Amino acid sequence: MIVRIKAICNFSLRNLTKVVYRHWLLSVLVMLGVTLNPPRVKAQAVVPYTPEISSETLAPYGSQLLQDAVQLIRFQEYGLALSRARLAARLLPNQYETWFILGTLHIQEGDNQAGVDAFVRAKDLAPDEPEVLFALGNAYFQVEDYESAIREIRAGLAFNSESPQAFFDLGNSYLQLGQFTDAIASYQQSYDLDEEFWPAINNIGLAEYEQGNKERAIALWRDTVNIDQSQAEPLLAIAVGLYHQGRQTEAIRLGTQALQLDGKYGNPEFLILNLWGENLMADTEVFFANPTMKRVLEDNLIPLEDQ
Repeated sequence: MIVRIKAICNFSLRNLTKVVYRHWLLSVLVMLGVTLNPPRVKAQAVVPYTPEISSETLAPYGSQLLQDAVQLIRFQEYGLALSRARLAARLLPNQYETWFILGTLHIQEGDNQAGVDAFVRAKDLAPDEPEVLFALGNAYFQVEDYESAIREIRAGLAFNSESPQAFFDLGNSYLQLGQFTDAIASYQQSYDLDEEFWPAINNIGLAEYEQGNKERAIALWRDTVNIDQSQAEPLLAIAVGLYHQGRQTEAIRLGTQALQLDGKYGNPEFLILNLWGENLMADTEVFFANPTMKRVLEDNLIPLEDQ
């Protein structure tokens, strides 16, 4: 399981202020790039007058754009929010919140490198802000730069060691590097901070399975199901582990239940995206080759391109 960065619905924009705009028409015209084109007089072009607008004059407009972007994020209108955040970044280039929001939206829209670049700008402006460092670490993870992800997340944890999500992201980065002991320790810290955060226990199971501790992994996935019975991933992982042990009847029952809950997990590519390792994927391939499971997949599979 990988929990990706989420939209910042509750992010506090401490530096944003609500203002009553004066000369609002002039500001709108300048920002939209509208210029007056008077008719030609005796074939002579007249160059329109372009007023010089100070950054202080435009800053309130940028703040309003940023507030609009946050509201649009709350309604999951990410494309509209992104356009406003981009313009706000031009008007408020020295506020880290601007780049934080812009980076979040780039990640949401799948432009991961642009997200990294925006978060780097935010970090330059607020190097001691843990949420910025956590977001940058998560963005580095998206571009598969796991060493940088670890560095930034650990830097953020030096300022805030109470974030379950940050420890979880740290564990994911260690897992991708095959550093299973560090991954398990990070996931455990995540779970200790929030015992309802089932992905942490689930991913300890992923790390244990890759080390050959399959009984331990199955037990952890059962614990995960006890936390949230609606999750398909731990059910499918249990099914794969049981099938490898020769317990086919129970494995097929749980595998069918899992894919009926969420057909995305019938895609090997989706499982790899959710950090299923080589050993677990090899056993999953054998499980999916079972004739009964083939029929289950035909009935429940959601193609990756439809997700």
